[in-house]
Amino acid sequence: MSSTGKTGIKLIANHKKAYHDYFIEDKFEAGISLSGTEVKSLRMGKCSLKESFVRVEKGEVFLYGMHISPYEKGNLFNKDPLRVRKLLLHGYEINKIVGKIQTKGYTVVPLRVYFKGSLVKVEIALAKGKKQYDKREDLAKKDMRRDAEKEFKIQKMYN
Repeated sequence: MSSTGKTGIKLIANHKKAYHDYFIEDKFEAGISLSGTEVKSLRMGKCSLKESFVRVEKGEVFLYGMHISPYEKGNLFNKDPLRVRKLLLHGYEINKIVGKIQTKGYTVVPLRVYFKGSLVKVEIALAKGKKQYDKREDLAKKDMRRDAEKEFKIQKMYN
């Protein structure tokens, strides 16, 4: 995705494994509190969501484990790459998230980080953990769909 105009969305990082490990229920777009050098590093695409997770503490939402590589020219202005970052959400969204988290089995996971215009946004989701057999089932469905598409492509080629 490339940025186009003021509302263009430019993807920085994606958490592909989240879709494999969780059933995604509800998505939220959150702003993120960053320093200047972190934004410059994000513009160069130096971000990873691999081990990250979201926690709600005292009515505020925080993102843990998101790695933003230090900016090369940032020297003393650089922050810790794995520091805890505050997410900016509306109160009613936080209340909805807290209500669901208190329900058994729900968690909040970051899905992607992107630029929306000049602002850095994080898409977080309410998710329910998958069991091992659910993951296998998803992989089997994906394989069946891939095989069917391949079969269809071959048939189409010969007709």
